[in-house]
Amino acid sequence: MGERDETSGSGEGGGTGGAPLDGRVALVAGATRGAGRAIAVELGRAGAVVYATGRTTRAARSEMNRPETIEETADQVRAAGGTATAIGADHLDPDQVRAVIERIDAEQGRLDILVNDVWGGDVYTVFGKRLWELSLEQGLRQLRLGVDTHIITSHFALPLLNREPGGLVVEMTDGTAEANAEYRSSVGCFYDLAKVSVQRLALAQAEEMRDAGGTAVAVTPGWLRSESMLDAFGVTEANWRDAIRYQPHFCISESPTYTGRAVAALAADPDRARWAGGTVSSGGLAGVYGFTDTDGSRPDAWRYLAEVQWADRPADCTGYR
Repeated sequence: MGERDETSGSGEGGGTGGAPLDGRVALVAGATRGAGRAIAVELGRAGAVVYATGRTTRAARSEMNRPETIEETADQVRAAGGTATAIGADHLDPDQVRAVIERIDAEQGRLDILVNDVWGGDVYTVFGKRLWELSLEQGLRQLRLGVDTHIITSHFALPLLNREPGGLVVEMTDGTAEANAEYRSSVGCFYDLAKVSVQRLALAQAEEMRDAGGTAVAVTPGWLRSESMLDAFGVTEANWRDAIRYQPHFCISESPTYTGRAVAALAADPDRARWAGGTVSSGGLAGVYGFTDTDGSRPDAWRYLAEVQWADRPADCTGYR
C-alpha cells in the first residue's frame, strides 16, 4: 500500500476519478442519524468508500428508540453516488468493534478516515439539575456512551489508520473550546464532561498520531436540526422555520448536511494538520473552505450563541448566516 494521495479541500477535482476523496476508506462510527448520517453521505458523495456503523438496524433498535436505521444511512450514501456498507455494531463491545476493523482491513486493506460520532446519550440528558440531583446510573451510562465508545473504537482502528501516513480522526463533540471552557450547567455535569472529554481525546490522538503522519481534530456542529430536534419542535427539514415562532433563536440552526460538508472538506484538505488537536466548528470551517448549508447560507452558530443568545439580546441572525 502506498502513501495516501492528498487532494484539495475545494470539492473540485482530485483523486483518481475526479472526486476529492476517491480511493479513501472511511469509518463513520455512529452513523445512524443526525450528524453521523450526514457525514457518511457527504464523505461518500466526495468519493470515499464508507463503512457506517450503529446500533439501530432494521432488526433492532437501540435505547434511543428512534426509527432511523444504519441500513437507511447506507442507502442514502448510495443515492448520493457513493459506496457504503452498513454494519450493525455496539461500540461499547470491544469484540464487535474489533470485528468491524478486521472486516475493513480484509475488504479494503486500509483505513484513511475515522469519524467517532457515537453518542446515544440524549435520552439521559436532564436539563438544569446539579450533579447530586442526577441519576448516577444514567449519568455513568451517558459517559460510557459518549466517551468509552470513542476510546474503544480508536483503540482498534488506529493501527489500521496509521498503517500509512495521512490518516485522519474526527472526534465529534458539542461546543467549541471557548464555549466549553465555561461549565455548561444547563446540560448537566455528565453531558458536559462527555463532550469536553472527546475534545481532549482529539488532542491526545493528534499527539500520538503525529509520528505516523496522521492527525486528529474535534468538530462541533452548531444548533443541529437532527431528526429528534425537528420532532421536538413538530417540524420537518422542509418547514423548520415554523419553529422560530416558539424559539426565536432557532433561526441560527443548521442542517446535518452542513456538518457533513464540513467533515468532507476537512478530510480533503492536504493542510488539515493545521487543526490538529483543536476543536473546529461547522460554521468556522465553512468560512475557510467556502461550502454552504443546504439553503445557501453559512450559519455561524457558536458566534451567534455567544454574542446574541447568551448575551440576552433579541433573536436576530443578521450577519450570522
